[in-house]
Amino acid sequence: MNVLVFDIETVPDTATGRCLYDLEGLNDADTAQAMFAKRRQQTGESEFLPLHLHRIVAISAVLRNADTFKVWSLGQANSPEEEIIRRLFDGIERYTPTLVTWNGGGFDLPVLHYRSLLHSVSCPRYWDTGDDDREYRWNNYLNRFHSRHTDLMDVLSGYQLRAAASLDQIAQMLGFPGKLGMDGSAVWDKFQQGQIEEIRNYCETDVLNTYLVFLRWELIRGNFSPAAYDRECAVVRDSLSSASCPHFDIFLGAWNSAPAGRRNELSPQDVKP
Repeated sequence: MNVLVFDIETVPDTATGRCLYDLEGLNDADTAQAMFAKRRQQTGESEFLPLHLHRIVAISAVLRNADTFKVWSLGQANSPEEEIIRRLFDGIERYTPTLVTWNGGGFDLPVLHYRSLLHSVSCPRYWDTGDDDREYRWNNYLNRFHSRHTDLMDVLSGYQLRAAASLDQIAQMLGFPGKLGMDGSAVWDKFQQGQIEEIRNYCETDVLNTYLVFLRWELIRGNFSPAAYDRECAVVRDSLSSASCPHFDIFLGAWNSAPAGRRNELSPQDVKP
């Protein structure tokens, strides 16, 4: 298994907003408010900006292969957007992992496409659909129904938008922590307050929730036995316990406090090698 689960956090791209809406002279906060107002006029209600007007401020990931389990945020808190995007695509270019997201096809990947275009970040392996490697004709990152990128929200909803659910609710339904004190709507305010580390920590707990849902999906489709599923959950628990990070401690505490029936894990004595 060579799996990379990732999630992005974004704020308004105020530089592009000033250009598109003739807002030169406004600071970032006022520009963002003007962009939100413009969006409300367009939609009648929602302030959620078009995907090409999002700027990435954090990318967090879980990497799982035969020897490694790792959860981290790419770059440093002060790393420029181009650097963290390049780090993600460099990893895809080098290792060709299976990508796993929650609504990645509807949000994360399109945003990454636009921002890669802006910063000229190249990743031929990601964009290949069979012209360079014939195998990619049948399984590539861009086709909605291929497995090289698995959008769990898309797959579990049967590719029906009206059946889509939030990661928070599905994670909690399964006994996982879900959102812990913050959600995506708070990212812009946190960013303006300079709380980048808090945004990165929140993003890391999101990829942990996504990875745990992915493990359960691997169980129900027969790729894991119940004992193998529990071993994978134990790997996550052990890694979080040894990390000594407050946000991981909170995540682990919320997970441990879920009723055993919700966790759907065997007791330790039931787990066989």
